[in-house]
Amino acid sequence: MKSTAFVIFGCIFAAYVAFVAVVALVYQPTPDEMSWEDRQLFINQTINHLSLGQNRAEITALLGNADFSEAKSINETQLLVLFYRTHHQQSDGVTTKDECTPLLFQDDKLIAWGNETYKQYLAAGADLVRHSPKATDPSSKN
Repeated sequence: MKSTAFVIFGCIFAAYVAFVAVVALVYQPTPDEMSWEDRQLFINQTINHLSLGQNRAEITALLGNADFSEAKSINETQLLVLFYRTHHQQSDGVTTKDECTPLLFQDDKLIAWGNETYKQYLAAGADLVRHSPKATDPSSKN
């Protein structure tokens, strides 16, 4: 009787160890579950593989929640800037915009990313919208 209980206990323990090993090898945390160092590295690597025209939902599924966001609407065109932390500057426990890479979206499509592009966007103001195909294409009017 004691040997049967020992075998059952041993099988249960072996199954538990196998389960833990599979979970540890297969589980991939989302960016929101990562440590800040791992998340920052992951976001840097992922941004390097983005393509212009990608959908915002696809990008946020890859990168997780943005650290900051800005949005505005001009002439029925939606502009959105998502900021993701990509470079640590100061160990103060606070993420600031100067530690982030901005991703610019027009009507939920990625149109640019990077600090220099964001500065150009701020300087250009509404010019970004005026030169878009939606704003200049006469066939898009109803």
